[in-house]
Amino acid sequence: MNNQLSIKEKLQATLEKIQTKSDGSPITDLQLDKTLAAEIEQLTTELESVNPNLHPLLYATSLLEGTWQLQYSTAREIRSLVSLPLGLKLGKVYQVIDVANKLFFNLAQVKHPLGIVSGYVKVTASFEPAKEDFEPLPNKRINVYFDKRYLSIEKIFGINTPQLNPFKVVPANNPTSRTPTLDISYLDESLRIGRGGDGSLFILHKSDDLPEFTSSTSN
Repeated sequence: MNNQLSIKEKLQATLEKIQTKSDGSPITDLQLDKTLAAEIEQLTTELESVNPNLHPLLYATSLLEGTWQLQYSTAREIRSLVSLPLGLKLGKVYQVIDVANKLFFNLAQVKHPLGIVSGYVKVTASFEPAKEDFEPLPNKRINVYFDKRYLSIEKIFGINTPQLNPFKVVPANNPTSRTPTLDISYLDESLRIGRGGDGSLFILHKSDDLPEFTSSTSN
């Protein structure tokens, strides 16, 4: 077994071990003890060092295309979703990328454990390749421009509520003093690792189970 595959399997096994719930919701470092969070960071760094696609924006854009499900993150915005009000619980979190049009959207499913209500939050955005310091061409960094935020209730007590899907659409917040960036630090056919401009970590795996009615970036 080559080194890349061995490290990847160790990382995936560790992530599966901490996935205590069956709903597919992502885990954050705040939910783990420091030793386990440090172990995930170490395995991630080791895997990034054997990245088979060092220049994804130049030579591997086809691998970026499609639906990705978030497994683990240290990002502030994901941490905040883990603690929702009114007894709501975070479900699966997706990112869907349209490479040709340089668009993507993030979608977080939300539900009440008693089945009272279920819905999602979706944020649409565009992106562009960006040059890193001292790099002649863009190769793994993108600038991100958030567009709109959609708040949707899909069902109340199991009954579809199309009139509330969405019930609110507002402009998404972009930082005023900087442009958000994301470095694609590892990419293969089934796994992607990203590092935000603030150092936050995102680990995602390729997925094909995004609900049909949320599959358009133009909604």
